[in-house]
Amino acid sequence: MALILNEEQQLLKESADGFFAEKAPITQLRGLRDSADETGYSAELWAEMAEMGFAGLLVDEDNGGTDFGLVGAGIVAEAMAKTLTASPFLASSVMGASVIKAVGSEEQKQAWLPQIATGETIITLAIDEAAHHDPVKTVLKATKTDSGHTLSGMKTFVCDGHVADTILVLARTSGEAGDRQGLSLFSVDRGAAGLIVDRTIMADSRNWAKLTFEGVTVGADALVGAEGAALDAIEPALDNARIIIAAELLGIAQECLDQTVGYLQERKQFGVVIGTFQGLQHRAAHLFSEIEVTRSAILKALQVADAGGDVRWFASLAKAKAAKTAELATNEAIQMHGGIGMTDEFDIGFYIKRARILQALLGDYNYHADRFAACSGNALSINQLFGEKQCLIA
Repeated sequence: MALILNEEQQLLKESADGFFAEKAPITQLRGLRDSADETGYSAELWAEMAEMGFAGLLVDEDNGGTDFGLVGAGIVAEAMAKTLTASPFLASSVMGASVIKAVGSEEQKQAWLPQIATGETIITLAIDEAAHHDPVKTVLKATKTDSGHTLSGMKTFVCDGHVADTILVLARTSGEAGDRQGLSLFSVDRGAAGLIVDRTIMADSRNWAKLTFEGVTVGADALVGAEGAALDAIEPALDNARIIIAAELLGIAQECLDQTVGYLQERKQFGVVIGTFQGLQHRAAHLFSEIEVTRSAILKALQVADAGGDVRWFASLAKAKAAKTAELATNEAIQMHGGIGMTDEFDIGFYIKRARILQALLGDYNYHADRFAACSGNALSINQLFGEKQCLIA
């Protein structure tokens, strides 16, 4: 399969780029940050995104979506990244929709997917309990009762958890921390008795949540998928989200390069435009090449996911490579802007903050480099896997 966008996908890219540039400039994020907005995004913008069909890209047409697939969602995520658009797209339209499609019953799909597609309902995923992503170490306990289950424990780093209508919670129904089996998924209303939602404003000025479950009781119908086998069942959905996160990191890297090149062409030192300095040209060229390699890795992963193949290898490659490229791009952008790069007057500092959050979400570079090696059936070192001089696209 060619690593290029088809005509329909190219039209979506042009539409998304134009929409976010006009409707969600970075000044909107500044406004949300300065006002410490409790929602964390513009409800009006989210409604417009839903009208554009962006909220239902992964939802089939029978349930009110556009069914554009992962490539389409990746295109929109990259466009959003360029203006740092705040919205529940990743939480609900990607993570929520992917998980429900993967393990939800027909009744649950019919109840939730149309609401996700219209943007009326926000559904997020609560999976992590520590600073580093590692769902097999889940300890949040789901104790069986006569009418359902009682949930006790804590979840952290929950994307848009403070505003989500429904939270899909990974909980342990049997076994011990470290066991892949014995994990189940439950739907919990944000207003459920015993659920404490602590809003957290992260470095990227977005709102995340820490959730504490103090004996939260849910009925038998709250179980999503088969009991005890949730992790293996939702792994492909998690990989979908990881690739979309990689696409957002790609958008950040590309915008950092574009803004930095523009600055190099304007800034003068000793009466000379600094973009003429060979050392800076080499750094910009190196960053350009890394971004293009990353773009290929992500598009390949998106295509494999849409085709329904085993995407684990590709997802970890895309996430790990995007994390490193975004780190390089944001660091280079700050350095080549000089000290002003981190001042609030310039926008470039916002990109490094968003990138650092996304780099950790659903597995950082080390997590995915190790996973990539495991999927490859060998034990290559991280440097061997993702050396700066290597391209791992098959």
